[in-house]
Order: sequence, then C-alpha cells, then structure tokens
Amino acid sequence: MRIAIISDTHDNIWKLEKAMPHLASSDVLLHCGDICSPFVIRQLGEGLKGVPAHVVWGNNDGDKRLLADRADEAGNITMHGDFAELEFGGLKVAVNHYPEIGRALAGSGHYGLVCYGHDHTAYEERVGETLLLNPGELLGMKGRSTLAIYDTKKGEVEWVEVK
Repeated sequence: MRIAIISDTHDNIWKLEKAMPHLASSDVLLHCGDICSPFVIRQLGEGLKGVPAHVVWGNNDGDKRLLADRADEAGNITMHGDFAELEFGGLKVAVNHYPEIGRALAGSGHYGLVCYGHDHTAYEERVGETLLLNPGELLGMKGRSTLAIYDTKKGEVEWVEVK
C-alpha cells in the first residue's frame, strides 16, 4: 500500500495541483493540517479521483464548519478533528498537527506510523518500531515544497519535492 502524506498546504493551490499526480496515484492520503480554506478541500477531493483522504485540523484552519461541509460534498475526504487513529492492512497510524504530540505518540509504541506537520520541516525518524514522519510543507514558505509517500510493503519513505 502507498500512503501519501502532506501537510501545511496553506492555500497554495498551485503546489497542490503539481502534487496531485503523486497523491492521486496513492492508495490513501493523510493530511496533517493547515489546509486553511474550503476551496482547497474541493480541489483536493476532485483531484484525488476517489482516493480516500484523512485530514486533521491545523492551527491555521479557518472556517472548520465549511471545511467539513466541503469534505462531505467531496465524498472521499474524512475530517477527523485534532487527531486521527487509523489502520491500513494491520498498520496502526496516528495523525495530528503538532510535533510534540507526534513524538509522544511515537514513543508510546502503539503505532507503526505517526505523522505530524506544523513546523514545515521534512523529517523522518525511527522511534523504536514506529516511523515518526513530518512530510514538510506543501506551501513552500521555507523554500521547499515536499510530500512523502510511505510504502507499507517495503517500509520505506519516498520523498518528493514539488516544483
């Protein structure tokens, strides 16, 4: 299974469009927060062409009610609130926005994959048996727009720079 992970889109619809082929060719998408505006949810839902997406809130997500309404309209996007606990083929996954929460979740040993965002920094670390992963930012504020694809069969991360 290929799990695409993104975070901190911050309304950058141009980078999201360029990332879409990678996202739409995955089996599932995880978004670690800071989508920001409802129009990004619509673009995401349409561009994924039915690929399921799981989204958690970030600190810059504005109109949460409208974001949730757009996710419902898309039909393939689930809004989880501040935290998502998921399972894919026996792999337990936790998703949240904040690094300190991500690190604590990884340290619990309860998950095989823990994803977070917020600090806009691409990061990958093994914490015991858990992969702790920040896909970086799609926004590109710090100069690089990145996303990660986690291959559950290989147990490896492919890093993609979106230009």
